[in-house]
Amino acid sequence: RPPDMRQVPTSDGYRRSVTRMTRLMVLLPAVFFLLALSACGSDTPVRSVSGEVVTTTVASPVEVTDEPAEVVAETTVTVEAAPETTTTSVPEEPVEVVPEPTVTVAVEEPVAEEPVEVAPEPTVTVVVEAEIEVDEPVEASPEPDGYDFSAISPIVQEFVDGKGLNGAGLIVVERDDGVVYHDHWGEFGPDRISLVASSSKMVTAGVLMRLHDDGLLDIDAPVAEVVGWGAANPEITPAQLISNSSGLVGLLPNPVYGPYLCQFDPLGSLRECAETIFTTPDDDADIVPPDTEFRYGGGQWQVAGGVAEAASGRSWSDLIDEIYVQPCGLEALAFNSHFAQLESEPFQYPPSFDSDPSTLSPTDNPNMEGGAYVTTGDYGALLLMHLRDGMCGDNRVLSMESLDRMHGDRILEAYGGATWDPGTGYGMGWWVDRDSGRITDGGLYGSVPWLDLEDGYGAFLVVEADSPTGNALADLLYDVVEAAVTEPHG
Repeated sequence: RPPDMRQVPTSDGYRRSVTRMTRLMVLLPAVFFLLALSACGSDTPVRSVSGEVVTTTVASPVEVTDEPAEVVAETTVTVEAAPETTTTSVPEEPVEVVPEPTVTVAVEEPVAEEPVEVAPEPTVTVVVEAEIEVDEPVEASPEPDGYDFSAISPIVQEFVDGKGLNGAGLIVVERDDGVVYHDHWGEFGPDRISLVASSSKMVTAGVLMRLHDDGLLDIDAPVAEVVGWGAANPEITPAQLISNSSGLVGLLPNPVYGPYLCQFDPLGSLRECAETIFTTPDDDADIVPPDTEFRYGGGQWQVAGGVAEAASGRSWSDLIDEIYVQPCGLEALAFNSHFAQLESEPFQYPPSFDSDPSTLSPTDNPNMEGGAYVTTGDYGALLLMHLRDGMCGDNRVLSMESLDRMHGDRILEAYGGATWDPGTGYGMGWWVDRDSGRITDGGLYGSVPWLDLEDGYGAFLVVEADSPTGNALADLLYDVVEAAVTEPHG
């Protein structure tokens, strides 16, 4: 276990984390199976090429920190297939505001009445001059001139009511016009912060690509060129880590694979966990050579985060702030590790989060593949950046070359690979529909982002439920959103 686990912080959040670890680990197999399937955006079971349904049974003992308790959970989960079509997310257009206010305030003192002698009336002039560059995502009024999104709200409202959901949010962005639709239902609003699980992956991949752009990290060079412990797997590169092609053990068949459990532990640090996963000899019988097999999720993403910290000399939270939050004017985007901190039913959104990041204890070991939380506006701004050649306003976040590599079907190009569905490929943080070209990054709790790069638009749909629910609503909206954006308008 990580060295600092013997010095457990005394905050209520950490006590909750430790005391819940025993019972929550019983649910982790089911939860992290769905991490894999949710990113695909499908609620059908995974099938082999021959068409047989693959069912996986996981039995994994879990050891908890100061009060060891061994729990063996046997879970049978039918894994969902990769997306039949696509999911597209929408960034909200960040607006660059350059206030140069000059304010003159004249204050006149009232004249007192007799018998008080009145002093001369003073005039006070205050001049404030400032030049501040601020990028703030501004929620545009729905349906800018020429767009007709009137069909969307009745569909979403009926779905929310029928499923008994607490609400939903949807933002649609267009390459030239920015935010063209932004609406919320139920408890949701522009300030609602939601956990997005695997919709974190494109965010994480983008951090490594930015370090590549800056010359701090060569994503095609072995990890060993960045960290000494990389020699344990001398051929693995960052590009392979963030395309699920490193050969390390993924979420399947065992989402709570013992040697990699630190990826779900809010204690310890990201670099320590990355080193543990990369150097353990306990996975020797289970790994395969890199760029030979698609293995979705798991510890390889935690390794990618640790490598990013080592290459940059910055913490993950600092990287998120410097690469995304400041240049794009984001309000809420951050990472944590909530899986062992918050209680929830299997496969379900943890209701106790309730748009409040303070329910989570601070951590130096955020979960890379599924630990982000964000507003619809923030995620929309990121999608718009992807559509606008890596720019947030006048600020470059990613190069066009890096975006092309993220959006492309890397597993096909590198080794002729495919995901569980031969019609679906994978780039770096994005699923790629090989028929339509649409790219997606769906999440366990029902977040569904998608980009249509050819038509130049994207959308981000979020519910706080589960993957099948989010995908069912997305299925009702794909064609409606496409028609509203792409059909001729004035």
